[in-house]
Amino acid sequence: MTSRLRTGLLAVTMLAVGASAASAQATLQKVRDKGELTCGVNTGLAGFSAPDDKGNWTGLDVDVCRAVAAAIFKDPAKVKFVPLTAKERFTALQSGEIDVLSRNTTWTMSRDTSAGMSFTGVTYYDGQGFMVKKSLGLKSAKELSGASVCVQTGTTTELNVADYFRKNKMDYKPVVFEKLPETLAAYNAGRCDVYTSDASQLYATRLTLGDPAEHVVLPDVISKEPLGPAVRQGDAQWGNIVRWVFFALVNAEELGVTAKNIDEMAQGQNPEIKRLLGKEGEFGKGIGLDVDWGYQAIKSVGNYGEMFERNVGEGSRLKIARGQNALWTDGGLQYAPPVR
Repeated sequence: MTSRLRTGLLAVTMLAVGASAASAQATLQKVRDKGELTCGVNTGLAGFSAPDDKGNWTGLDVDVCRAVAAAIFKDPAKVKFVPLTAKERFTALQSGEIDVLSRNTTWTMSRDTSAGMSFTGVTYYDGQGFMVKKSLGLKSAKELSGASVCVQTGTTTELNVADYFRKNKMDYKPVVFEKLPETLAAYNAGRCDVYTSDASQLYATRLTLGDPAEHVVLPDVISKEPLGPAVRQGDAQWGNIVRWVFFALVNAEELGVTAKNIDEMAQGQNPEIKRLLGKEGEFGKGIGLDVDWGYQAIKSVGNYGEMFERNVGEGSRLKIARGQNALWTDGGLQYAPPVR
């Protein structure tokens, strides 16, 4: 290789590295300059993201964004929540309207590779199901041949239901709507026999249907729906921030660190806890944050178990069992890499 060629290749490499570094700083700097995190959420889904009559947002997805804001600003209130329909959510992320999408969104290959977005973890392991009126007397989804099915467009739900009926050689009539309230209203008005969505959403929306006891969620689960936050592709540092904030919440539960005992635990001698809470090492540097990033995130929303229990678990109106969302040490799927 000639000296001139070698010099040229080196220059190109340096330019690429420089461009990558600039990209890696882009979102974090943008968020800091704005003074707040812009978070895309559902327009209203109990347990995940829903505003009260005063505009205060609560839910599992909401808490993820509050934790990220706390890790950056040391203040979980520095978040602007942007309600998005299923159809709007990806465009909002890709265009830069929002910094992170935390909206009960399923992690799939096509979304992770060709939709300009990268998922940062699984905050809720879910699966698609069916809800019907109890008066129909149905016991299984296998009895739904010929049924009309209310479904929200622009979702994996719409694709999964088509796969399910085709695979089981059953006919059905899709009744499609863009927005969740329209879909639910159509089901409630009897315009379709069945409402299909992620099981978590079925339990949440069931609470809004007058007498919830009149509606039954069938036991069949027809898909894998790993739900989690997503960021734009091309910004590795920003992806790492959102990813490791969530991992911090999971690790905190495993280590017994809660929002209430965190200050006491920070004074202990457990090296894993000391690293997690910024009392040992400088792990925040690698993601552009202060050493207490984990402490701030956990202090703001509690550990993953507290967050789950408060929003969707037995302590909430939904009363969903931990199931697959239990820690790996309890037979579940929640598992986070260590901070070290």
